[in-house]
Amino acid sequence: MSTPKFADRTSVLLVEEGTDLAPRFDAAGHIAVVTTDATTGEVLMMGVMTTEALRLTLDTGDAHYWSRSRQCLWRKGATSGLVQRVVEVRVDDDQDAIWLRVEVAGDASCHVGYRSCFYRAVGADGALSFVEADKVFDPLVVYGDAPNPTVL
Repeated sequence: MSTPKFADRTSVLLVEEGTDLAPRFDAAGHIAVVTTDATTGEVLMMGVMTTEALRLTLDTGDAHYWSRSRQCLWRKGATSGLVQRVVEVRVDDDQDAIWLRVEVAGDASCHVGYRSCFYRAVGADGALSFVEADKVFDPLVVYGDAPNPTVL
């Protein structure tokens, strides 16, 4: 395995038309990541990566993220076994967002137990309705009964 190198952002032409990865992280050191199922295209989750998370993802082929609520690096599925194996990584035009296409072990990506983290739709009145009726797994069995630190 080799550690991926990121190019310096020396010009708009390099960033928008070049072949070198030159990601732009925000002031907190994060870059937005949208993760979809490689087969169906379904949006599974949205998260952020740090430089280290992006490098580990590229180096290992497993999705790594930065947990803003826990303030730590994490490999998706380290606790649950619901590992996201990366099929393709894309970057947007100005390289400030990442798109991961993944295959998911266990067929779920949401810590709440649903397949997708986007398991509710928002109505015109702001009311939420469930678009996924059944959970893929029971989070109490997987994570125990400790309160989820990501929900505040």
